[in-house]
Order: sequence, then C-alpha cells, then structure tokens
Amino acid sequence: MYNQKSGLSNGVRILKRDSGEIGGLKMATKEELIQELSDSIISCKKDAVLAAVEKAKQVMEPAEIIENGLAAGMNQVGVLFERGKLFLPHVMMAADAMTAGVKVLEADMPAGAATKKLGVIVNGTVEGDVHDIGKSIVSTMLQSAGFEVHDIGRDVPIKNFVEKAKEVNANMIGISALMTTTLQGQREVIELLKEEGLRSRVKVMVGGAPATQAWADKIGADCYAENASEAVAKAKELLL
Repeated sequence: MYNQKSGLSNGVRILKRDSGEIGGLKMATKEELIQELSDSIISCKKDAVLAAVEKAKQVMEPAEIIENGLAAGMNQVGVLFERGKLFLPHVMMAADAMTAGVKVLEADMPAGAATKKLGVIVNGTVEGDVHDIGKSIVSTMLQSAGFEVHDIGRDVPIKNFVEKAKEVNANMIGISALMTTTLQGQREVIELLKEEGLRSRVKVMVGGAPATQAWADKIGADCYAENASEAVAKAKELLL
C-alpha cells in the first residue's frame, strides 16, 4: 500500500517508490516538473514530452508549462545544436514534440491565448546565397519560442523581404547571408524598408558567418545574432 505524504503547495503527488521503502508517495516539486519538461524536449521524444505535460498540467498553468518548461528545453536544444552535440534532425524532432505538447495545453488556455504570438517575423537568406540550414534552424527556434515566423527560403530577392513583411504585417525581418559576396544584400533590405516608409516599425536582425555586430551597426540593423539561441533572445529583447 502507498502512504500518502502531505503537502501540495509546490508540487503534485506521483506514485514513486522511495529508496528503502516498499511503497511511498513522493512529491514532485514544481522545479522538478519544469526540469522534466525541459529534459523531455531535449530527448526529442514526443511521448516523453506528452507524458511530462500531462503530469505538469495538474498543478501548473499552461503558460508556465510552455515558457518555463518546453521553451526552456527548446532553447537548450538550440545551444546543443550550436555546440555540435545535436544535429538538424534532432532539432526538427524536438520542435515537433514541443508543438504536440503545446497542442495538448491549448484546450486549457484562456480564449485567444493559444493563438497569441509574441511577434511576426519574416526570415530568409538573401539573393545569390543558397545556404539554408542555419536560417531554417533560426526559424524553427523562433517559432518554438512563440513567434509567428514566415520563412521565405533562400536566394530571396531583396524586394521579396519587404513585400512579405507588408503582407503579414511583420514586426521584424531576419536576413541571413553566408557569403561575403551576398552580405551587401542585408544593407539593401534596410534601405528598401526606408524607401517604403517601413523602417520605423520593422526591426531588422542580421546573421550569417561573415556578419558581425560591427557590420550590423554600420548598416543600421537593430541587432546581430551569432546563432539560433541568440536570435531568440534578441527577438524577445526587441519585440517584447
């Protein structure tokens, strides 16, 4: 028989055998639940994420589960990817698992909260540049963090960035350039935004191997992101 331990102030009762006991009901603290949520995302296993969400939703609000648990885990996935510990398939599986977890929580969220986005971002690689993987990771991470992301692909004409931003009423444009020969395209997007009278309301983030903070400052970009995790942090800093 399981013995019931008292106290529900910061956790939920789960059936777990304590060391040295035949049976005991051990508390999972909120911190433990958050860690389990994060770890489940890092595992890239959808079943583990769904199980962690079901456990956590008994005592935590959906928004807290998403922000402190799932999104935190996704941020860590981004860090591990940048360090070469995880690879593109892992990132995509983790993002898919997070989407499944969020979907489970939507029914418990206040009306309108499930579809509320942190901001709208258009993201692409400039014309003449066919590199795509890094930009795609940034798009995935931004989307997982709660942004509405419109990934317009690679080798994108300058005018398409601005046209898409107008179409979706974007708050930010992300411009990737992986070659020094295409880096100038980032400046051209910013200049076109000025010509269209949109620069004051559309933030610009630049990235890519040849880009630097000094380059971002020189062309008047709002920020430079070295990797996907930094892109999420910078987007939140500028748009929230």
